Amino acid sequence: MSRICAITGKRPIRGSSITRKGQSIKSGGIGTHVVKVTTRRFRPNVQRVRALMPSGEVRRIWVSVKALKAGKIVKAP
Repeated sequence: MSRICAITGKRPIRGSSITRKGQSIKSGGIGTHVVKVTTRRFRPNVQRVRALMPSGEVRRIWVSVKALKAGKIVKAP
């Protein structure tokens, strides 16, 4: 199961990791140069919690910590 927030819809997104080589101009070099660009994933902080649904039932769902802190979900007792 992919880790997607059930409340906010947050999901892993793709980005780049840039490798640079050389000494910066500020510290006396001729500047840094891009050597390699590789893809990486930015994963959201998603936790599996027991939540109280509006219908009154208790279910385990994936929720981002940002949604938990904002109080968008009621945790089950």
